[in-house]
Amino acid sequence: MHKRLHRACLILAALSIAACAGPARREHPIYWYDTAPPAGFPDTVRSVAEDRASFERDAERFLARMRTASRGGAVNILALSGGGAGAAFGAGALTGLSNAGTRPYFHIVTGVSAGALTAPFAFLGPAWDDQLTESFSGQRSADLVQFSLTGLLFGSSIFRGKPLADLVNHYATEEMLQAVAAEAAKGRLLLIATTDLDSERTVIWDMGAIAMQGGPAALKLFRQVLIASASIPGLFPPVMIPVETSGTILEEMHVDGSTTASLFIAPEIASVLPDQLKDLRGANIYVIANGQYGAPTISTRVRATAIIKRGVQASLHSTTRGAVLATLALATRNDMSVYVTAIPDDYPFNGLLDLRPERMQALFSFGAECAMRGELWTTPAGLLQRSFRASLTLPGSIPMCPEPH
Repeated sequence: MHKRLHRACLILAALSIAACAGPARREHPIYWYDTAPPAGFPDTVRSVAEDRASFERDAERFLARMRTASRGGAVNILALSGGGAGAAFGAGALTGLSNAGTRPYFHIVTGVSAGALTAPFAFLGPAWDDQLTESFSGQRSADLVQFSLTGLLFGSSIFRGKPLADLVNHYATEEMLQAVAAEAAKGRLLLIATTDLDSERTVIWDMGAIAMQGGPAALKLFRQVLIASASIPGLFPPVMIPVETSGTILEEMHVDGSTTASLFIAPEIASVLPDQLKDLRGANIYVIANGQYGAPTISTRVRATAIIKRGVQASLHSTTRGAVLATLALATRNDMSVYVTAIPDDYPFNGLLDLRPERMQALFSFGAECAMRGELWTTPAGLLQRSFRASLTLPGSIPMCPEPH
């Protein structure tokens, strides 16, 4: 009893020290985003999801680009969700579609969190599948999660940020920047979401606009946005992005985009301004949810860690379902078609931080196989029904693809 009390006191003391010893920073000032662009960049490289004026300004410009890119045909939109290790499923699915010759040409690609890391490859197409496979099939995932006692006690995160930064810096090269710029020049859009933690707002970055600016500053910001979008607050360090307002350089704290948006097709404000998307009527929306909709029904142990873990999982699953259904509602109002896929609930997925290479490789291969067999895409209603059936299956059952034939 005395030992446990002593241990508890040590933990509380450590947490108290950590609370007082974090790195100093300037207070986040009150301003609007179009008055404080990233230092050295125009304000058009990003927008805020719920800002009507920003959306109406950007919508006209983006839709004009879409008309150029689609040449009057139907627009194909791909949304990649968060999910940590689940990104291996989406990466495998994309390569499987390439191998089957059924991968759509996407005019718009959006990414959040782990989905943001795969989004540039999805945007650039099958020619980049080798790099996609190397980065997300387990070959580079083993060392992403590294505990940092110093970070816990005196820093901003439980895990070190360098391994994630190294992964992004390895593949987000000058070559990729130039390739994204070339595709953006055709009118295509690559959009990534981060969360400005101080204002708790979703910020949407036009990665093509950043890439088209070119140079070392553009490559640095391109990498920063990708790293920030995948940096789960408290687990990985936030990314401090310098912005300029009234001639003064300040810093914003950006973290995981899925903190405020698990996936997105358009900014939040678009859901109440449907007429702004009339030029996208007839579009095809593809959603890759790099996670599960739910889970098989299994008794939860009466232990704090088990209850917390199950509660977090339930929250993630519910958020993903809500985002997909919101996408369906937006699509229905604008005569769009929706195709969706997710990691089946009966697949033995151990959560977003299970980055063991063998697990990543297995999930990557599963996604690729489902795509090659033509069993990847289903409807939101079909996925919900599939999730319900999976909740009644016994643990250890052989998982089936999202759309089993």
